[in-house]
Amino acid sequence: MSVITVAALYQFCRFDDCASLRDPLDAVCRRARVRGTLLLAREGINGTIAGSPGGIDAVLAHIRALPGCDGLEVKFSPSDAMPFHRMKVRIKREIVTMNQPDIDPLGSVGTYVAPQDWNALIADPDTIVIDTRNDYEVAVGTFAGAIDPHTRTFSEFPEWFRQHRERLLGDKPVKVAMFCTGGIRCEKSTAFLRQEGIEDVYHLQGGILKYLETVPPADSLWQGECFVFDQRVSVGHGLLPGTHTLCHGCQRPVNAQARASTLYEAGVSCPACHAQRSEAQRASYRERHRQEQLAAARGQHHVGDPRDADS
Repeated sequence: MSVITVAALYQFCRFDDCASLRDPLDAVCRRARVRGTLLLAREGINGTIAGSPGGIDAVLAHIRALPGCDGLEVKFSPSDAMPFHRMKVRIKREIVTMNQPDIDPLGSVGTYVAPQDWNALIADPDTIVIDTRNDYEVAVGTFAGAIDPHTRTFSEFPEWFRQHRERLLGDKPVKVAMFCTGGIRCEKSTAFLRQEGIEDVYHLQGGILKYLETVPPADSLWQGECFVFDQRVSVGHGLLPGTHTLCHGCQRPVNAQARASTLYEAGVSCPACHAQRSEAQRASYRERHRQEQLAAARGQHHVGDPRDADS
């Protein structure tokens, strides 16, 4: 059985002084031997951490004691190995970047829909289903019939919706159902749509991860796997590890078909990024990958791993 628990969490709340929260939170994580990334902003906290069950419990107890965090939303999943190399607690302007300063997820969001009720909603012909995630995430898996905005970042979503609103909504009343990985992006996307005057807005409570954890495969409308932002890369039903790996050249998920391509080289490039890299860059990546393998053989972590870079 796995001894590693992965916890994806977020909470919108009011933090007046993030700087005073950062160091105590970082210290608790390190004492508990927990790794991952936690983001603090005036609007709340967001992140994914991993560690022993007891270590995760200690960190979550600390977070739930912060102002407004007693109702912290957490999704748990198992991992056979530690999916993070280090612990980072960072202060950001937003815990999920949308660049819409007037949006207030604490004031007005869409209607939450439990995973067991989601199928009925999205099967309704009067419901428009929108995947709010980025293009490379949608490519790994999505709900049948969902609209893909083809956005590269979440901050592109508002402009995409404004450009396509008339085509999407038409001239008759419709329901808009949106979903994302863990639920946090939909807190903002539904608040945004309500600000744009759309009242009948819904979102999947707990996100795709809660759906895959809760809904049996035989009843599921999910197609493919779900991209996650850690070393597991993707998960399937029951939150079991998926089949995708990560291209260390572009940090995008790579499926089995892409790995069979002559343009794929482990640790160097994949079909999506091969043409965008010079031979000198690929040579550099190749040497980095060799150093990583040597470090792994010694039981060490290679400090130059690009997955540790701050984004």
